[in-house]
Amino acid sequence: MSKKAVKSVSPAQRRTTGEKAFAVFNGAFFILFAFLCTYPFWYLMINSVSDNAASAAGKVNWWIQGFHLENYKQVFGLEGMGQASLVSLGRTVIGTVLTVMASAFLGFMFTQKKMWHRQFWYRFFVITMYFNAGIIPAFITMKNLGLTNTFWVYILPAIVQPFNIILVKTFIESIPSSLEEAAEMDGAGTMTIFFKIIMPMCSPILATVAIFSAVGQWNSFQDTLIYITDNKLYSLQYLLYTYINQANSLAASVKANAGTAMNVAAMATQQTPTSIRMTVSVIVVLPIMFVYPFFQRYFVKGMMLGAVKG
Repeated sequence: MSKKAVKSVSPAQRRTTGEKAFAVFNGAFFILFAFLCTYPFWYLMINSVSDNAASAAGKVNWWIQGFHLENYKQVFGLEGMGQASLVSLGRTVIGTVLTVMASAFLGFMFTQKKMWHRQFWYRFFVITMYFNAGIIPAFITMKNLGLTNTFWVYILPAIVQPFNIILVKTFIESIPSSLEEAAEMDGAGTMTIFFKIIMPMCSPILATVAIFSAVGQWNSFQDTLIYITDNKLYSLQYLLYTYINQANSLAASVKANAGTAMNVAAMATQQTPTSIRMTVSVIVVLPIMFVYPFFQRYFVKGMMLGAVKG
């Protein structure tokens, strides 16, 4: 009696009709969701490099029309853009580095049982998450400390973030304590353990804190609005806020500076309120988007391992 050949069936072929329908629906849903997330950025990009007249008329929706880069050239020529870019870059880099270092060190120290009144100081930091004195007391405090109209008003108040400290502390508690004990037996001090053992093992959670801090620093404009009157210290986000509110007058100013004689080719690159808004938005949004590819592989792991325990 001959044996019948048994055909191998792949897992995809064994799925029921309902499972296949769910897979199709699931894929379609996430494709739509991804489109909804990416389209606003795409819309900003194509309108910032398209024919300004077509963009102002709402004709640029899916693809570039009349490609040019004059918008960026003219917007970067606006007063204060270069200085504001340096201020935002400086506060983002310096603020992120200091916030990460402070979060790492305090998170580590709050796991050390030999720390003097460790539980008290930990609760003291955490309780500040739930209370806010308000804008006026905060302004008075910054003014009394001599921080108003200084670059450091962007940096110092944001260094210690209780939420970040909690994330780092919880992450460090997941590291086997035997590593620290072995280092102590070899004669390593607290700082040696922190820099040579704890810090290298905390890369995922520190990358997560770095993303939070960098995005927060780059996107912040309210502190400029409250504490700064010197236009040399304006941040890029604050200029975005003012330029969007003044888009009509800026467009008229650029047009006047360009001269009154306009040919057909020049009309395509003539600034409009829409082109001002789109271009400045891209300039502000695009740099911080490049942060994510470098830290994305750490982000999920850091959030999971650094999640607050119940």
